[in-house]
Amino acid sequence: MAKVKLAGEETNTKGDLPKNGTKLPPIKLTKNNLSDASLDDFKGKKIVMNIFPSLDTSVCATSVRKFNTIANEMDNTIILSISKDLPFAMERFCSTEGLSNVIPLSAFRSPEFGEVYGVEIVDGPLKGLLARSIVVADENGDIIYEELVPEITSEPNYAAILEIINK
Repeated sequence: MAKVKLAGEETNTKGDLPKNGTKLPPIKLTKNNLSDASLDDFKGKKIVMNIFPSLDTSVCATSVRKFNTIANEMDNTIILSISKDLPFAMERFCSTEGLSNVIPLSAFRSPEFGEVYGVEIVDGPLKGLLARSIVVADENGDIIYEELVPEITSEPNYAAILEIINK
């Protein structure tokens, strides 16, 4: 169980993020067209998993916009924007914002995702949603960076993510 803060108040997650040097745990998430997506769909590419509570919060929306912008600086890399938002809401957000460099995926049908990745919030006002975190894997599916953002209302460390991707 990891601890994060929401506006300074401590809250807990169900488990811990997968560690550097381990393989990405297999997942099944939902695309905007309601079909399934798995990590096998992205074989041979670096993967940045931008995990967050909901696009209906300003910090989450900002992180998706920022990743969409910096995607052009990442070679052979895809960015997965993952939350429990419904696929329809994710598609509407990306369409309205003109975001085409991120792949929105919903965990609404995959409650195991939050547990397997150790990001499900288990108490506090956001109980049941996903904690803001980043998991980056190389082309072989080996984790090369992980970040559980200590304060949910803060953005991830974009500079560190870019540095590890562009090594």
